[in-house]
Amino acid sequence: MVVVSQPVLEAFPHIKTCRSTSNVFTEIPVVDLLHPDAKTLIVEACKEFGFFKVVNHGVSMESIARLEDEAVKFFSLPQPEKEKSGPPNPFGYGNKKIGPNGDVGWVEYLLFTAATNGKVIVPGISESLWSYMDEYVTSMRNMACEVLEMIADELRIGPRDMLSRLLRDEKSDCLFRLNHYPPWSDLQALSGRNLIGFGDHTDPQLISIVRSNNISGLQIALKDGTWVSVPADHSSFFINVGDSLQVLTNGRLRSVRHRVIAGSLNSRVSMIFFGGPPLTEKIVPLASIMERGEESLYKEFTWYEYKNSAYKTRLSDNRLGLYEKSITSNY
Repeated sequence: MVVVSQPVLEAFPHIKTCRSTSNVFTEIPVVDLLHPDAKTLIVEACKEFGFFKVVNHGVSMESIARLEDEAVKFFSLPQPEKEKSGPPNPFGYGNKKIGPNGDVGWVEYLLFTAATNGKVIVPGISESLWSYMDEYVTSMRNMACEVLEMIADELRIGPRDMLSRLLRDEKSDCLFRLNHYPPWSDLQALSGRNLIGFGDHTDPQLISIVRSNNISGLQIALKDGTWVSVPADHSSFFINVGDSLQVLTNGRLRSVRHRVIAGSLNSRVSMIFFGGPPLTEKIVPLASIMERGEESLYKEFTWYEYKNSAYKTRLSDNRLGLYEKSITSNY
């Protein structure tokens, strides 16, 4: 679906470009959540890529379409109307500026809390958008918890809800984001390069679930640093391992570095659920996963400390670097 009206094109000369890549990621792990080997396939994918695609997820396409339609309606509003829902502090409408540290991209967005204990009101949001978003977020939380419980089963982490309880807690710090990457009509001005919609980064939370319309743009970095493009699939979900899950598993699962390329003639709309723990939760390798004699690769920190630290950095910074010990991982 294409958003008809474009946002006001302010002069943002610092929006970066990158080299075009012809590398299409044809080896994306695809996990059928109903398959008996799903938990094994999930952990293998998280170890190798920190990323996989989910099918047979049980989320109705009707609920997805309703939310996307409402998001399109919002992003199609005149710019002054959208600005009434911002600026983000941190929730609300933002346009091109990503965070407080100078990062910019060819994107506009809405950011909401997805906590279970109430919502932060953002002005200018229709009742129907709130309603469809609440329904969608509930489905995403359930999917995230199901995946985390499969990971716990496969890694023999006990109890089974050791990870999922962090997202079900009424004080969980989950977020939901709607991104719109507007069309870019002057492709010649890019001189064959790609326009950065959202710069490269890892997600600081435990897990994130991404879904977009049928316009491609998502790219991930492989272990060797090669960037590969992820083919769009509007009927499936893509799951990213976040920094916190990497720490909780002592490096067994790896957070994936990813970015979004814009500059298409068509709009890209994506929706992302970020599964974050309560602010007071200690993020440290789980005792039940550690083998005899195994040392922690990370210094202990709370989610509040890491979140604050992450939001003081640029997107592309190695956020976990401050908390890494000088020990080599075997995983």
